[in-house]
Amino acid sequence: MSSVIESIETLLVDLPTIRPHKLSMTTMACQTLVIVRLRDSDGIEGLGEGTTIGGLAYGPESPESIKRNIDTYLAPLLIGQPAGAVAALRARLDRHARGNAIAKSALETALFDAQGKRLGLPVAELLGGVRHDHLPVLWTLASGDTGRDIDEAFQRLEQRRHCDFKLKIGANSVDEDVRHVAAIKEALGERASVRVDVNQAWDESTAVRGIAALQAAGIELIEQPIPAREHAGMVRLANRFEVPMLADEAVADARDGFALAAAGFSGAYALKIAKAGGPRGALALAEVARAAGIGLYGGTLLEGTIGTAASLHAWATLPELAWGSEMFGPLLLKDDIVAEPLAYGEFGVALPKGQGLGIALDEDKLAHYTRK
Repeated sequence: MSSVIESIETLLVDLPTIRPHKLSMTTMACQTLVIVRLRDSDGIEGLGEGTTIGGLAYGPESPESIKRNIDTYLAPLLIGQPAGAVAALRARLDRHARGNAIAKSALETALFDAQGKRLGLPVAELLGGVRHDHLPVLWTLASGDTGRDIDEAFQRLEQRRHCDFKLKIGANSVDEDVRHVAAIKEALGERASVRVDVNQAWDESTAVRGIAALQAAGIELIEQPIPAREHAGMVRLANRFEVPMLADEAVADARDGFALAAAGFSGAYALKIAKAGGPRGALALAEVARAAGIGLYGGTLLEGTIGTAASLHAWATLPELAWGSEMFGPLLLKDDIVAEPLAYGEFGVALPKGQGLGIALDEDKLAHYTRK
């Protein structure tokens, strides 16, 4: 008899960050992970993670809503169903529940983790096969203090942890942000690439002024300068400047990616399993981007180790990530809930080895940080 899903447990896990992480819409001093533990009738457990940024500051799902909607609506759709039918189960979730991409991503990750363990294969093999076992990782400089950010960048370079850096801007005036970014790029010179993420903070006219100054300062990539729904504006900015635009919130899934490419966008797409509803959705967006000649970037919602590992298994199947990845979420946290951390070094991170995600929980740490 084939295995069926017996239970799905969700936990809210609050982990402090190593420093305040300043974005245009919020400043984070703690990250809340929604951990999924999916147990099958054959005794196999699959792990998943659903994580967003700053409660409801970033998007329509909060940690609390992710947990409640899984518990109330999504888990009952899966319990009692064949455990290995990942594609059919994802279709079932989409048929009965709209939206909730982060919650669905957490469940799809848990399904793949369990299936990988059942078959004795890593998740990347289930997603098409491993092409890369070490992926590049940049670091986000988001203290908001220019001198501190410069010191942090040089420290990461000396440690051979990161050689590409992203700056979160948009919370301050354009002139102030440009001075901050330009000073950091000037200090780093040719030793490192510097990009910016505006997190939708500018209108189009502000973006024109800001991007012109950033391009002159040698910035290599501009991420989501204007609101996500302003596709026409993103196309105009991409065509106006030499520095490429990176669409993030504007492209959640393959349908968004097709619409933006069809409108004439050129540049890059940020892949995120959370916004695409899981690894398979993110890889579908990647195929649309490749067909349109649009570069790829492995994005994060600052997930912990479980969510980061799930993304790495997806990115490892791609021919290339022209703009690298930002899978540094675990490094932003003061502690972890896993038995062995991811192996960061040589300006990147190693794909976890072993069955499924290759990640095991530290039950004591999990109990300590789980919200009561």
